[in-house]
Amino acid sequence: MRADDLRELLNQRPFEPVRLHISSGQAVDIWHPELAIVSRSLVMVGVGRGDRADEPGEPDRVVHHFAHYNLLHIVKIEPINGQRPKGPRPKGPRPKRRKTKPK
Repeated sequence: MRADDLRELLNQRPFEPVRLHISSGQAVDIWHPELAIVSRSLVMVGVGRGDRADEPGEPDRVVHHFAHYNLLHIVKIEPINGQRPKGPRPKGPRPKRRKTKPK
């Protein structure tokens, strides 16, 4: 993922919370754009104790620690509310759609 693409997504208004999927299998939620700091090659995300993807629910109000991830290892971004995030599409070929047979 490019830093400019992630910054553009975080600068959208109104902001929609997103989940970053990392190549290691981890996922991290960004509940507010001010909880993410994007540099040229990294993103630092403020994480509360209950902000892990395997523990769904409301985010903590106070950041417990910052986790940092290399932008090259972000494999997918999805909205937390289930809708596709607005902003730039990822670079590369689109996945092929399966054709369904009519019944």
